[in-house]
Amino acid sequence: MQISEAESAVMEVLWQRQPLAAEEVFAALRASRDWQEPTVKTLLNRLLKKGAIRATREGRRYRYAPLLAREDWVARQSEGLLQRLFDGRVAPLVAHFSQRRKLSRRDIEELRKLIGELDDDRA
Repeated sequence: MQISEAESAVMEVLWQRQPLAAEEVFAALRASRDWQEPTVKTLLNRLLKKGAIRATREGRRYRYAPLLAREDWVARQSEGLLQRLFDGRVAPLVAHFSQRRKLSRRDIEELRKLIGELDDDRA
């Protein structure tokens, strides 16, 4: 399932709080996006057609909730990025950020911890 950058902003709101009416999604996005309410409703309709969210009628309005789990979406997106840019390998990705000085000291410590945990799991 392909979700555009704009649609992913709507999904992030729904992943954080659900179910929400279109007006509530719009209110949550108002500070970070220069969108009008009809734009948000269009994005919600696109996501409905893709099967990423569901709509439940509540009185005179609909409340929206995700069907697609954020973890599943992130996994597919990251796997696609790795495949497209780094032939499916993680090490070249880390090397890319390292060469461009995009890894903070904290990032490096977290990577060391993860590698240590992986080594422990394989022993």
